[in-house]
Amino acid sequence: MLPKIIPAIMAGGRGTRLWPLSRATAAKQFLKLIGEETLFQATLKRVSDATVYGAPFVITNEDFRFLVAEQARELGVPLSSIVLEPVARNTAAAVAVAARIVADRFGEDALLFVLPSDHAITVDDAYKSCLRSACVAAAEGKLVTFGIQPSWPATGYGYIERGAYLAKDVHAVQCFVEKPSLEKAAALLETGNYYWNSGMFLFQAASIIAEFEEHAPDVLSAAHAALKGSTVDADFVRLAPESFSQAPSISIDYALMEKTANAAVVCSDFAWSDLGSWDAVWKNEEKNADGNVVKGNVTVCNTKNSLVLSHTAHLAVQGLNGVAVVASEDAVFVGRLEDAHEIGNLVKHLAADENTARLTEMHPTLMRPWGGYTTMLNGDRFQVRRLFVRPGKMISLHKHFHRSEHWICVKGTAEVTVEDRVTILHENQSIYIPEGAMHRLGNPGKIMLELVEIQTGAYLGEDDIIRVVNESGHGLLGTRGELGYRDGGS
Repeated sequence: MLPKIIPAIMAGGRGTRLWPLSRATAAKQFLKLIGEETLFQATLKRVSDATVYGAPFVITNEDFRFLVAEQARELGVPLSSIVLEPVARNTAAAVAVAARIVADRFGEDALLFVLPSDHAITVDDAYKSCLRSACVAAAEGKLVTFGIQPSWPATGYGYIERGAYLAKDVHAVQCFVEKPSLEKAAALLETGNYYWNSGMFLFQAASIIAEFEEHAPDVLSAAHAALKGSTVDADFVRLAPESFSQAPSISIDYALMEKTANAAVVCSDFAWSDLGSWDAVWKNEEKNADGNVVKGNVTVCNTKNSLVLSHTAHLAVQGLNGVAVVASEDAVFVGRLEDAHEIGNLVKHLAADENTARLTEMHPTLMRPWGGYTTMLNGDRFQVRRLFVRPGKMISLHKHFHRSEHWICVKGTAEVTVEDRVTILHENQSIYIPEGAMHRLGNPGKIMLELVEIQTGAYLGEDDIIRVVNESGHGLLGTRGELGYRDGGS
């Protein structure tokens, strides 16, 4: 009988290849691109069978910690922990941390399943068969990666060449190939021996630790020191910054997989996509009779083979073919689907201009443990937001020096504290919070509370906020410039 599989989900990436929906603060793994769940939630569901997997843990960063916790809560999948990297150090250091966690908690024979949080995978018989084959090889000491049967000469993926046959679906790794040119990718496909590198790995905790000791001891020592010096903050394990920053920034492929003699590849034929471009999203979504994928407030006329998405204003698209038109709350992208992989160059131009840099960094909707907010309108000396607070949650007691706020309740019931006065607001009722007044907002009801917040003042920056401790004398989670919270009733 094989040991239970312990999933370690990597959710710290900050890709912008799906701009304008993905930003530095809203990576694609937390977006609903395929179906009704985010890619991160789909990943959680994929490893939620308790007969096969242990409770997963997630490795992410400070900015995404609330998104991870909230999206897992929405799905009802319990996490064993959420590990926070203080700085980005690529995948090798994260895997080293994960291996030590699994070895300490579950034993050195436990199988560690490292998987990205932003891939679309169909869990069918082919997937389950490949996973079983990977488990057998990993239990025998192999470092197993999953190679995907290529269906076109993709230039955006690395490739793996299979070597000697080891077992059902499993071969030794002959070599790894960097992202090739189109001509080289076509030549690789013709051989029939190359597979896309999926970025998923399976190995025994003891096996991967031993390989780190041999090939990347500096990564291992820094990662383990960071874990040993970590602190626990509510649901989060914070790795020690000084130790973790000493780890070289290197991928697990470069650090180990290209050096070890024990690398194996499971030749996989299940449906897989990294959804790395709008073209990939279009290919993986259900299309209408004209080959279009349309979502949100959209009207298309005489348009074919296109992707049209809107999270805000109504998009009307006429007479186009093979395009992507994507609207977020504050930006619209229009481009040919065949050129979608080049969007990174566009984002670089936006980031280089101080007038548009914010469009690549901050998403209009930000999640917090108590709910979140969407910035709807910015103007000279005013800002309009939609606040949403989950039942039983409360924003921390705080004040602003340079702005006043008007709160209008549009759904649910609000408990508003302004200085020493507590007011209950129902739908269509409002309240004014003057500059400098200590205040907080809570949701004592059983449904989501929604308010429109109108801020007015000389300065509306997020760093104009001062918080106080809660009734028990403990400091609140969060940093200056970020609304804190506490659970209702705590």
